[in-house]
Amino acid sequence: MSATPIAYAGALRIGTVDFVSSDEIRVSLDIEAPEDIALNTGIPRPFPRLNGYVLVGTSDGYMVGQIQWITVQPSQFPKRRGMQDFGLVDLPYPVRKLSLNPLGTLQRGLFAASADDVVPGDGDRDPTPMNRPQQASEPENENSYSFTRGMSTYPAVGDEVLLPTQRQLRAIVESGVNRRVRIGTSPLAANAEVRIDPDRLFGRHLAVLGNTGSGKSCSVAGLIRWSLEAAQRECGDERNPNARFIILDPNGEYSHAFDDIQGVRRFAVETGEGADQLRVPLWLWNSAEWSAFAQATAKTQRPTLVQALRTVKDGSVDENTSSRQEMRRYLRTIVSLIQMAKNAGTPWSGFPKAKGFFEMIEKWKEGLTVQSSFSEWEVKMIESLSNNMNTLLTSRQPAHPNCNLSKEEVDILLCTAKMAYEAFGGSDSDALPIDADLPLPFTGDQLLRSVEANAELMGVSDYVETMLIRIKALLSDARMKQIAGSGGNISEESLSDWLASYIGDDGSAAVPVSIIDLSLVPAEIVHLVTAVIARVTLEALQRYRRLNGGKTLPTVLVMEEAHTFVRRYRDDPDNQSVAAVCCKVFEKIAREGRKFGLGMVLSSQRPSELSPTVLSQCNSFLLHRISNDKDQELVSRLLPDSLSGLLHDLPSLPSRQAVLLGWASELPVLVEIDEIPEEYRPKSDDPDYWGVWSGEKRRDVDWKSVADDWQQDIAGLTSDNNDQADL
Repeated sequence: MSATPIAYAGALRIGTVDFVSSDEIRVSLDIEAPEDIALNTGIPRPFPRLNGYVLVGTSDGYMVGQIQWITVQPSQFPKRRGMQDFGLVDLPYPVRKLSLNPLGTLQRGLFAASADDVVPGDGDRDPTPMNRPQQASEPENENSYSFTRGMSTYPAVGDEVLLPTQRQLRAIVESGVNRRVRIGTSPLAANAEVRIDPDRLFGRHLAVLGNTGSGKSCSVAGLIRWSLEAAQRECGDERNPNARFIILDPNGEYSHAFDDIQGVRRFAVETGEGADQLRVPLWLWNSAEWSAFAQATAKTQRPTLVQALRTVKDGSVDENTSSRQEMRRYLRTIVSLIQMAKNAGTPWSGFPKAKGFFEMIEKWKEGLTVQSSFSEWEVKMIESLSNNMNTLLTSRQPAHPNCNLSKEEVDILLCTAKMAYEAFGGSDSDALPIDADLPLPFTGDQLLRSVEANAELMGVSDYVETMLIRIKALLSDARMKQIAGSGGNISEESLSDWLASYIGDDGSAAVPVSIIDLSLVPAEIVHLVTAVIARVTLEALQRYRRLNGGKTLPTVLVMEEAHTFVRRYRDDPDNQSVAAVCCKVFEKIAREGRKFGLGMVLSSQRPSELSPTVLSQCNSFLLHRISNDKDQELVSRLLPDSLSGLLHDLPSLPSRQAVLLGWASELPVLVEIDEIPEEYRPKSDDPDYWGVWSGEKRRDVDWKSVADDWQQDIAGLTSDNNDQADL
């Protein structure tokens, strides 16, 4: 026999509301309410349970509340349903109470009852105690349930609190639209499927946080794998999904995590086992990255390095140029330096800047040599500029020891230099300094020559000597040559080839996953390599949108061990370390990446060390076990106060279980992540000490092979770098 709606609700009752606020609802449990296992919802279910769900009827449907705490308080003896307790002495009695966090509203439509929604109760008699099996079924005049986040109507004191049925539990967890990718089940909601919308999960950045061994890497690999599998099913053909995941893997954990997926590419320092050579050409680096790499000081070395990058990228150090081309570029450099000095007021600013500009003129004059290939007009313009410089120099020896120049003298010098430049085929637009950050190919040797030449032109050769020594030492490293191509030849790989390889191309050349294995990248440049890859990806997607009418190319950048590369730093403009430059790139992606289709997934075991800017821009969180007090405190500040009760479970979560909350989930939910086949799991298992100690698992040790592998570049280092000895 079917239960009437009133009898049906009475069978599920567990207590009444006795306190209401906007962020907390308190409930007094009935004396008949289950104490451990509830049998009145069709399937035995633990109750009461922290972070479990209960319902309170409102005018809009049901308010869904999540249990924050359970306690026992002395209260008046509760009145039992169907009992006449008027003769009892009113003494304090221990009553169980709950605190609920209001999550949203569950509304009903027409549905048909199913077997798993059978509930106890009999419509022809008063319900029996709720911890005993009963025989009623859910009313059959309703359809499905839908859950919406937020509250428009709150319950009143005295309203009944109900246990949700299996169907209602699933409706709470399985709410939302575009639930395309399954990631696991919810132990607190009758093992309901937890599915996510990739647009929400990846479009507004995701942080996967938890202690070592809590299952973060498997969760990240699973999110990528299951998203690709769902997209493949949607495609319905043999071609790869038009997806792009770029995994920055500092420990080499993901080397074989996607071997069964077609089109995956892996890049590593050492090739073999399906890995291509990792290349991040030094001409891809921008001026900030070069300055951090060379540890350039802000006052002298950094401006010289930036000017050298401009020069080397416009071909001024090309050995195959004619004498006319060389003079044209030399004059362009002079025009640019005069213009920059004039804009800064250097020539008339007094000692020592004016003296430095005066010494620069002396250096420039030495380079104005006439060649036989020059035309008569070109020779005349060179002599005119040389005479102008000579006039400025001789008039201040020793009459003007402060070397100040007037604005009129600087204007005449600039005009004469421009005329000479135009005589050699230059123009005003060409005279503008080229962007030092343009990704135009050059070699390390060319850059070194450019730094030396520009330092001499700017009269700062003595000040840049230490920077030159650092650049030479780093570029001569054999490991650097493998990655950055710092030898004497420009890499044959073009910018378009690099973008197609690392970000992914179209059609049969599509690369759904690019794994960047950073495990053997030298520590001196690992942050730099990471920063360059992330920055170039963002800038490429920015230009893609501009060239395609505002359409974006959805791409996901995955950063493992994010606390190493996205670490909070001291903002000091005079001393920018490589780590700070790397973090700034990810901060920019966090702030602007969504507009250009670049999502970000951060995986970290130390959220307290992450950049606050990056973490605050993550709209979704997958929280595994977190035990550290500082990390828990930081995570709690990212969440609304009403959700803080969820964090109490974090220190005790078992492996594979996590709390999903934020933009990607309609409500915070405990999810047990689906398992990945063992052969495709990231290689991050805990070491088996006892198995090795006891001899159960054999470990052969050959340190000679380790040493040979470690030292394999030493023999070639001397022979390969003979040509570097002259630098």
